[in-house]
Amino acid sequence: MKNNFKIIDSHCHIYPNRIAEKASQNISEFYDGMQVQYKGKLECLIKHGTEAGVDHFVVQAVATAPAQVTSINQFIAEAMIENRLTGLGTLHPDSETIEEDIQLIKNLGLKGVKLHADIQKIAIDDRRCYKIYEILEGNLPILMHTGDNRYNYSNPENLIPVLETFKNLTVIGAHFGGWSVWEEAAEKLTKYENFYVDTSSTFGFAGIDFVKNLLPKYDLNRILFGTDYPTWDFESELTALFSLNLSDENLHNILAETSAKIYGIFL
Repeated sequence: MKNNFKIIDSHCHIYPNRIAEKASQNISEFYDGMQVQYKGKLECLIKHGTEAGVDHFVVQAVATAPAQVTSINQFIAEAMIENRLTGLGTLHPDSETIEEDIQLIKNLGLKGVKLHADIQKIAIDDRRCYKIYEILEGNLPILMHTGDNRYNYSNPENLIPVLETFKNLTVIGAHFGGWSVWEEAAEKLTKYENFYVDTSSTFGFAGIDFVKNLLPKYDLNRILFGTDYPTWDFESELTALFSLNLSDENLHNILAETSAKIYGIFL
């Protein structure tokens, strides 16, 4: 299946071994009891991802309180050592040391930032987030969880003012830009040139036929492959992507080239 394609999984969550099982259970609960495929440990990511043909992984974790930011970022940075990983830092909008937190992310060699509005319970367009966007604009890319029909923290309407205000901020909207509200995201967000999406947690929830109908609304040069590890099986996510019958050029871009460009990854 892999043929000559390089593969970067651009959306992976990892956790310290002591809390990995509990954290994975929290993911299951977030998705209303859906069975999570793995346990969120680094060694599991490397083992199963490599067996599926993944060459490189972009890893992250989310701080639910400001006090967690430094320890999580240090954990992600340490995981990068001697592994084929690119790390994203976490921030919390309520931190009183945002500038210092971002400087630490850069000092640790992390290549971007992950925010999860629904878990952090702060809307994407909340003014508390604007200082983060101001500092990251033209500096580091930001991966955001986007979309949820149960909440209104991360839905497409909330992202529009951010994309329009911070035109040089590179934003990757997880889950095709709008988990469970995919069509709304495609209608409202695809016109913004600083907006990218990843494929994570979409095939399994929405189905392959749905994604086939969604793709014409997107610039395929602004799509990144991602599994949302530990949520989904690597093989099934890759099989779903290859079943879309895309050109080799589009597959090269989705599987690796666009991620490599955004995060400065050399394979």
